[in-house]
Amino acid sequence: MTMFRDFGWVEGLFIVLFLVAYGLYLIRIIRISRSLHTPYSTVFIKLALRSIMLGLLIVSILGPTFGDSKREIKSVGKDIMFCVDLSKSMDAFDVQPTRLEKIKFEMKKIVAAFNSDRLGVIIFSSESFMQCPLTYDQNALNLFIETMNTNLVPASGTDFGPPIKMALSKMEDEETPSNQQKSKVIVLISDGEDFGEETDKIAKEVEDQDIRLFTLGVGTEAGSQITTPRGGFKSDQQGNIVVTKLNPAALKNLASKTDGQYFEINESRNDVNKLINAINKIEGQVRDARLVDVSANRYFYFLMAALVLLVLDVLVSVRTVRI
Repeated sequence: MTMFRDFGWVEGLFIVLFLVAYGLYLIRIIRISRSLHTPYSTVFIKLALRSIMLGLLIVSILGPTFGDSKREIKSVGKDIMFCVDLSKSMDAFDVQPTRLEKIKFEMKKIVAAFNSDRLGVIIFSSESFMQCPLTYDQNALNLFIETMNTNLVPASGTDFGPPIKMALSKMEDEETPSNQQKSKVIVLISDGEDFGEETDKIAKEVEDQDIRLFTLGVGTEAGSQITTPRGGFKSDQQGNIVVTKLNPAALKNLASKTDGQYFEINESRNDVNKLINAINKIEGQVRDARLVDVSANRYFYFLMAALVLLVLDVLVSVRTVRI
């Protein structure tokens, strides 16, 4: 038998108080008995009973554990792949401080919310690149998120097809039974300006594989200019200032085709918590299951015995001084 807790000062204090209180009580009884010339030996019956009761209570507080048993421990989790748009339009500041900086801040919240799941990051514009493979390492993931900027990808428009196709490829590398594909999630984050031609075809592949695809739009429909490294605003070939606007239609359409949901971040709306709740509702995949030896805390046996003795102490009266 082992104890869940070590014997400490609290238990020691109970014993000291009991000994002091009962010691004073015994001295008083013995004095009375001697003055009356009567026996007092029966007082020790109550002392023995109450000492056993105190011992049982202390043992129950310490938490005695014994008896071997088996318990199945399951490790359950999801695979979540983020596809983050790093085209130049993500430098727009209609969402403060910029669309991309806001997304980086919110992604760290999402990472913290899924600390038992594997998460990865794909960055894209017209092409896609693996920024961080699926991992449990939140510190490494947050470091990759912090280093994201629009200079990491070619500045040649936005195409949703390549990042989704790469996400599917990386998730297919995992040996997962088909009935557990629902534990895999893709989150596409963009301002919605999709110039790709194969997005619908790849969305059909997502749907066929029963993988959930959520889209998160960032920006406003009013839009804003795009800052340049020199401090000015981006302009087109005719010299006109470029204004980039959120295009929610493309993202909503993509989500609806894959049985997913569309969420948005703008100047007055932030659906990140709703996105977290939606992902939480997806049943996780059992990654590992094993039987482990466990010992049960049997404190209630000792507590029950102490209660029985307490009832016995109340019901059975013993004369401590016989006259």
